Amino acid sequence: MNKTVTIGLADAALAEAIAAAPTMAVSPPAHPQSLLDLPPGEARESLLAVHGILAAGLPPTKLRIYEAGGGSTSFLPLEVLRRAHVTVVDIDEDQICNNTYAQETILGDVQTWRFAPASFDLVICYNVIEHLADVEAALSGFCESLKDGGLILIGAPNPRSLSGVVTKYSPHWFHVWFYRHVRGDSKAGQPGEAPFPTFFHPLVTLSNLETFARTHGLQVIYSKLYESPRFPEMRARKPRFAALLDAAAAVMNLLLPGNTDVRHGDYHVILRKR
Repeated sequence: MNKTVTIGLADAALAEAIAAAPTMAVSPPAHPQSLLDLPPGEARESLLAVHGILAAGLPPTKLRIYEAGGGSTSFLPLEVLRRAHVTVVDIDEDQICNNTYAQETILGDVQTWRFAPASFDLVICYNVIEHLADVEAALSGFCESLKDGGLILIGAPNPRSLSGVVTKYSPHWFHVWFYRHVRGDSKAGQPGEAPFPTFFHPLVTLSNLETFARTHGLQVIYSKLYESPRFPEMRARKPRFAALLDAAAAVMNLLLPGNTDVRHGDYHVILRKR
């Protein structure tokens, strides 16, 4: 499938937020740097959709947010951050030191760390679950810490994509090389800097994650596979290399069933606690 978008709510405000998100203006006062850094394309559109859903689905009062893994930038809309108390838990001391937006930072493992039940309105886990050896333990902790009606936002790579397969079956030094020489990130691999070792637990696969969610009292209200932002980045930085990858992806798509697009290297999913 090219993409998966699921609206499991009758809430008109949430449906309108999803429909309107791609037309929202992308301007510095309205959005975090993480969104502004994304090249135009599906990744940016999906993150805009996520922002619209969070704005419509979270209570309009002071919020309590648990961020499972948190570095120097947030993927949350600024309007949400401005009225939130954010607690970050991260196992990497450098990542904790780089964080500038959380009111509380905890050096700990999101797989084992536990908060009191019903502590948070929102749990965000962005580009983290692929690095965890025990995703089920982490997700169970997220569910327990969430208030009834609260939301979980997960952003993660798609293990079944071209980039996911390469990441899974290539050594970590290759990931560092790619970040440095293809993406142009000179700090890649340094302490506190991506890329980090990747496990790809079975629950990172979107279909498995959605099944787990539904069997643990969570409703899938938004789910979308989208083209990895690495592709538009490479088309701008390394057009010949990108053309080769696009050609290879087109051939693979012809050989795979359905409307699979191996360039859909990432996804967003939003879950609501029933």
